[in-house]
Amino acid sequence: MKYLLDSVIVIDHFNGAEAATQFLADHGDACALSVITRAEVLAGFGDEHDALALELLDQFPALPITSEIANLAARLRRTERWKLPDAVQAAVAIHHELVLVTRNTRDFRTSERLEVLVPYAI
Repeated sequence: MKYLLDSVIVIDHFNGAEAATQFLADHGDACALSVITRAEVLAGFGDEHDALALELLDQFPALPITSEIANLAARLRRTERWKLPDAVQAAVAIHHELVLVTRNTRDFRTSERLEVLVPYAI
């Protein structure tokens, strides 16, 4: 694994953003999801479309939130003033030494501990 997909990348794919679909096609085998991304993506689907979302989500390892990751997320929440889901995403990426792939440049930025890749803009 090299990349942790932020929710916006997967949501962009489902919304027809070709750049997101292309990134997943080119790099999907090197990607993982946090359980936060899984939940955020599924929350946007109704019961009748869950199968479509699950078909894609199940292609990626879903990384859990451990106590160690939760502790790091709490520290990031305090120091970076991120929303808790964003802090958890960053903590999962840092813990697993993955590059966070997102379009969310307002909340995420590359730092000493977190590497961020913005593969496209909309």
